[in-house]
Amino acid sequence: MRQVVLDTETTGLEPSQGHRIIEIGALELVDRQLTGRQFHTYINPERDIEEGALEVHGITEEFLQDKPRFAEIADDLLAFTDGAELVIHNAPFDIGFIDNELSLAGHQQASITDTAGVLDTLELARDLHPGQRNNLDALCKRYEVDNSSRTLHGALLDAEILADVYLAMTGGQVDLGLSLETRPSQADDEHPLEHAGHPPVLVVKASPDEIAQHDARLADIEKQSGKCLYRQLVSGR
Repeated sequence: MRQVVLDTETTGLEPSQGHRIIEIGALELVDRQLTGRQFHTYINPERDIEEGALEVHGITEEFLQDKPRFAEIADDLLAFTDGAELVIHNAPFDIGFIDNELSLAGHQQASITDTAGVLDTLELARDLHPGQRNNLDALCKRYEVDNSSRTLHGALLDAEILADVYLAMTGGQVDLGLSLETRPSQADDEHPLEHAGHPPVLVVKASPDEIAQHDARLADIEKQSGKCLYRQLVSGR
């Protein structure tokens, strides 16, 4: 099963009022495992950004001046999402903006949903937790997903957090609060582990820089708490 967890940032709330997409972030899940493949781009909306939106994501018009227009990235986006199930929080918002951009670009594909399914995690959360707050921050707290570094919204960052929340909501594994760490850029699937009765597991090898960051994180944990169980298990102490 291939899924793409997707989020957007925009100049405002309503495409019908001329608002445009300024950032798209998406992560690939295969059989509920993050593969390391991602799609991320900033977009020049060719218009101003509402003050309220700027306060949410902090992306300025000056920063976007040299970024591509949506028409320039549309084919790459559709190729990445082709055949997948899109996992989106409040899907009508993001789908509405993407379809509006496809229309403005005169693209031959009218809707991103022509080649991809949609799973709305907001609707899923409302079914699971009726009468409760079900925005992404509330779900992070409910499912103990670390979003402490989320001072501003960002499409790729929010997609990473949503991936962990979605897996937690649906009974899958999560990364135990490490969602804000840099994810590997590519998965090495040359030698997948085979388990009887289960699909192959992608093996993601850490780079020397990632290993160094991991060791530094463990040292910080040990310094703050006085011990690090992972280090004790690895060293056999």
